[in-house]
Amino acid sequence: MKNINDSFLKGRLKSLNYTVKGAFLLLNTEHSIITQSVVGLVLMIAGFYFGISKIELMFQVFGIGLILTAESLNTAIEKVCDFIHPEYHEKIGFIKDIASGAMTFAVTSVLIILIIIYYPYLYEKFIS
Repeated sequence: MKNINDSFLKGRLKSLNYTVKGAFLLLNTEHSIITQSVVGLVLMIAGFYFGISKIELMFQVFGIGLILTAESLNTAIEKVCDFIHPEYHEKIGFIKDIASGAMTFAVTSVLIILIIIYYPYLYEKFIS
């Protein structure tokens, strides 16, 4: 008799394998993800350098995750669109522009968060 827990656990491990594989594919093939990951790493280093609070660090980590998630979804949408219709098509271009627009919202939100976090530290360090 088949143990239902075995199939559940195997299924979750298989899913985890796909997610890790997808993350490595993004990090190895997509220049925007690579760049944003490096910027995220620099921000984490800056956070420790300036000694930002735990709450500020949580917001920063959330922002970095938001940017990487939005860019990953944008990339996936663009890849699907290119697969479905490799040549230029007005409606495909519209879909890709909307997906790209989502990045604008994510980046704007995170930039506001970063200004709120780092302005006092930068002001204290360099201006006062």
